[in-house]
Parts: sequence; structure tokens; C-alpha cells
Amino acid sequence: MKDVVFAYKGFNRDFTCRGFQYRVGETYEHRGKVKACVSGFHACVHPLDVLSYYAPATSRFAEVALSGELSLASDDSKIAASRITIEEELPIHQLIDRAIKYVFDHAKQPQNTVNGYGAAATASGHYNAASAAGDCGIATASGRYNVASAIGEQGAATATGYYSVASATGEKGAATATGHYSAVLAAGCCGTASASGHYSAALASGYCGAASATGDSGAASAAGDYGAASATGEYGAASASGYYSAALVTSSGGAATASGRHSTAIATGRNSRASGKEGCALFLVERDESWKIINVWTGIVGKDGIKPDVFYTLRDGKPVEVDG
Repeated sequence: MKDVVFAYKGFNRDFTCRGFQYRVGETYEHRGKVKACVSGFHACVHPLDVLSYYAPATSRFAEVALSGELSLASDDSKIAASRITIEEELPIHQLIDRAIKYVFDHAKQPQNTVNGYGAAATASGHYNAASAAGDCGIATASGRYNVASAIGEQGAATATGYYSVASATGEKGAATATGHYSAVLAAGCCGTASASGHYSAALASGYCGAASATGDSGAASAAGDYGAASATGEYGAASASGYYSAALVTSSGGAATASGRHSTAIATGRNSRASGKEGCALFLVERDESWKIINVWTGIVGKDGIKPDVFYTLRDGKPVEVDG
């Protein structure tokens, strides 16, 4: 195979992978044999497959272009290549967007599509899609690689299969994906997104929306104003990019990021950390080995030496810079 394939790759926080340093915009060549899972540059065509190799809370992601000699893996969408170009870094909410688009694009024709008010649509087979476009509609996709979409007001979408996507774009809609590596998007006003599977990702981009990721290493993102993102699984990550939003991590080693204006990042788990843009508030909790609270600290980014876009954890009652 010698085609160009666009895919998604995970990296450590320092943008390395297996000790190799990458940079956005650069192209790299592999000399020698190319074999999936053995040698060459690796990336995944399915955006969510990359989460099984790099957890959202502790990693960075990028869209890449693979070319030259290519080798396909047999267990997922991973591809090895002799040439890789790092196209652009993707924050977790953009990775979720790409995952939703990927599953929609690769799903078969919907098994059941209902457009009437209050109707329900269900797709239970592999690669199928269920769509309920009417007000108060419900869409359910329970098979692997499925899509459930409820775009009407107050609709609900649920995808319970592995690699599934649930999308509720109407006002007050709710989207729930309980399968491993699932992606959830609730884009409507006051929408709620929940991803409870391991390595899951939840995005609430609507006004006053809420996103919750309860699986280990899951990621929750609240992009709408006044939204809330909560990551309760171990090593989870929560991001609040909308104005006046809040990001909360309660897990050990979790990361909370407040990038929206006047937002708040709250890190209450043991060895958890928080960062924010200038003007954002940080709240840090220090716990001992038994999880007893021994210190708390609050501050405003840009004051008292607290730097923007730098992660802090609490040690001996003082905020200390740590790697993101």
C-alpha cells in the first residue's frame, strides 16, 4: 500500500511517543521494515481507537498523514507507515468531534429513522445508526460502532456498544455512551453528556451544558458558557473552555483545565492538578496516603506568581508547578 491516509495519533505530554520527539508540521521518515504493531510510525484511523493506547487525561493527540509503505493492523484501525506528517494538534473536544463524524460516515443506512414528534428510533446491529429528529424523540444504538442521534428539543440519545457515539444536539437533550472508548456530544442548550466507559470522552458544548466522564482515564469537556465538566475516573481529565465554566477532577492524578474566561479549575483528588488562563480561579486539595485532606488552596491565575497555562498541584500547602 502506498496511499496517503489521514489518521490520529497519541503522544505523551511532552509530545513524544516511545522516546521519539515529534513536532506539529514536521514530516518524519522510517528506514527499514514497516509492520503494524512491530515497526514504523503508528496511528489509528478511528479517532477513538487511539484512546486505547493513550489515555485522554495524560496524553496529547494530533491528526497525522501517513504515507509511503503502509501496514494494517488486524485488531483495530491502527496503521504503520514509513512516513508521517503531524498535521495539527487536537484538543480532546476536537478528537470527540472527529470520532462522531467518523462513526456517522462509516455507519450503514439507519435501521430506524423517526421524524415525528415524540417518536423513538433504535438500531441494534453493528455499524447501524438510529436517528430521532422530532421533538422529544429518543434514539438508541446498542451495537458496536453505532450512532444514536436525537436532534430535536428535549431528545435523548444513548449508545451502549463499544466504540459507539451518542449525539443530542437539540435543546435540553441528553446523550449517554456507556461502552468502552465511547464518545458523547450534547451540543444543545442545557444538554447533558455522560460517558461512563473506560477511556471515554464526553463533550457538552451547549449553553449551561454538563459533561461527565466516570471511566478510568476518561475526559470531559464543557465548551459552552456556564457549563460544567466532571471527570471522576482515575487519571481523568476535565476541561472547561466556555466562559464562566467549571472543570472538576476528583480522581487520583486527574487534571482540571480552565481555559474559558473567568472559569474555574478544581482538583480535589490525591496528586491531582489544575491549570487555567489568566483570570481563572484554581482550587487545589492536598491529601495524604489515606486520602485525608491536609491542606487546601485557592488562587487566581496571574496573581501571586501563578502562571497561565501551567499545571499546579498542592504540596505542603503550597501550589507547585508540575508537568501537564
